[in-house]
Amino acid sequence: MTRHIPNMLTSCNLISGCIAIVMATQGHLTAAMVMIVVGAVFDFFDGFAARLLHVSSDIGKELDSLADVVTFGAAPATMIYSVLTRAVMPEALGAVSHLLPFVAYVMAAFSALRLAKFNIDTRQTTSFIGMPTPANALLWSSLLTTQADTLTADTWGLIIILMLLAATSWLLVSELPMFALKFKSWSWADNKTRYIFIITAAALIITLGVLGIAATIAWYILLSIITRRHHNSPEGERP
Repeated sequence: MTRHIPNMLTSCNLISGCIAIVMATQGHLTAAMVMIVVGAVFDFFDGFAARLLHVSSDIGKELDSLADVVTFGAAPATMIYSVLTRAVMPEALGAVSHLLPFVAYVMAAFSALRLAKFNIDTRQTTSFIGMPTPANALLWSSLLTTQADTLTADTWGLIIILMLLAATSWLLVSELPMFALKFKSWSWADNKTRYIFIITAAALIITLGVLGIAATIAWYILLSIITRRHHNSPEGERP
């Protein structure tokens, strides 16, 4: 029975993603975000349970990626689609303006590509290369939940969504190294970046509420870039 527990948790992640998609299609963005967060919790605990019970398997890894495509790829993409259907479209688009919202699913495709790369990339054992799909999903869901009315008020909102869609899709498959919140020790010297991130993330969420989640993900990306530049500098390479 214990060997099925991780897969059961992964399946709960998948179900959460399916519910999030339904909520998004009905315009219930807050409910969709809640289900994405629930899916992220299940996603964390399925891997934790597999390691704790020593029951990791190839089928579990494949199921995990399939669930992540739904919860962290298709679900946030459907939230974007839902918002784009309410956005102010440029008159120049004419009769094809109703097709533009479907561009949201480009991000779902990039999420799937990112997960496929992750499965075969042996470099991502202690850190990430490219933005993790859960981080991307949390960024979009928190942003749209809090700023949907602003982003649909005029054509500038549409432009912002499309630019951010292109940027996050690229980040998913980029070669940008990003740190993971995995602690091998509790010392400040070994985990300075992680401690700084956790402290500032808590401050952002306390100050901004739900929007603070999107701000936290943006800070995570920026801090990863800063850390990479420091390590690549002559000073950062010194022992």
